[in-house]
Amino acid sequence: MSKQNVRKHYALEKHRETEKTRSNTSTNFLLSKHWKKIYPIGLHKTGSSLSLSSLSLSLSQTSDDSSVTDSSSITPLDQKISLALRLIASSTEKREGPATSKNVTRAVSPTRNPSPSPSSEDELMSRCNWITSTSDKVYVLFHDECWGVPVYDDHQLFELLSLCGMLMDFNWTEILKRRDQIREAFGGFNAIQVARMGEREIEELISNTSLNLAESRVRCIIDNAKCIVKIVREFGSFSSYMWNYVNYKPIINRFRHPRNVPLRTPKAETISKDLLKKGFRFVGPVIVYSFMQAAGMTIDHLVDCFRHKDCVNLAERPWRHV
Repeated sequence: MSKQNVRKHYALEKHRETEKTRSNTSTNFLLSKHWKKIYPIGLHKTGSSLSLSSLSLSLSQTSDDSSVTDSSSITPLDQKISLALRLIASSTEKREGPATSKNVTRAVSPTRNPSPSPSSEDELMSRCNWITSTSDKVYVLFHDECWGVPVYDDHQLFELLSLCGMLMDFNWTEILKRRDQIREAFGGFNAIQVARMGEREIEELISNTSLNLAESRVRCIIDNAKCIVKIVREFGSFSSYMWNYVNYKPIINRFRHPRNVPLRTPKAETISKDLLKKGFRFVGPVIVYSFMQAAGMTIDHLVDCFRHKDCVNLAERPWRHV
């Protein structure tokens, strides 16, 4: 081979080596640029730990899963990149973990809505319309346990007649709140004992501020007690005398609306006239009918009231006078 040909050969080899070097350099640059786009280590810090974790998970699956890629194809660069991303994701999770956990907890935990308190048994009961949510407990209790229940005891009948007479000055709630005090003041409404009260006892009752009874009311109760003593002598008992007006059986009404419940009836007017003739005071037809309702001589609970059926069952029993 001539020297000229040798020189041309070396020049060609040198040119090839130069082109190869340039090609490798360009390839490395492009590869490096490509890696930076895919694995932005130190270049971009995402605020989402989820994206880093996902990317790290994707890398680990690609590098560790032999079913996807042969482990021999893994380069040291891939391993370094995977390790670096894992470290970044781990540090980010440690930094943002508590806040994220708290947010997740708040999001997952159910909202505590105040559950409505179960309706009490009293609220579920259907009562007469004049018993409302604002009615005093003592009045509701009187409606549920006493009003409309047949009464046959002389002392209790005398008490109810006296309390109904007070409706001219007070309402049922005011009277019932002092019922025990009034009962004690008048000796349990024993007609014989009350009829014997003198002026000194009357003054004591009038001056008793807890009773808040006018002198005319106190004297009325004492005078009525004297009348009851006379009736007992004539009819055997005050109960027998009163129940005789309804043939010893309560009058059962089936009213549906409060407007249907009367304030007075012909029967009440008849009883009122007879009582007035016998010397009773403050026993007009309205007071007498209130007494008949309270003593169960007439059943005026509305038909949709839960007490109507109970009182009717009591009314249908034989007369229980003793």
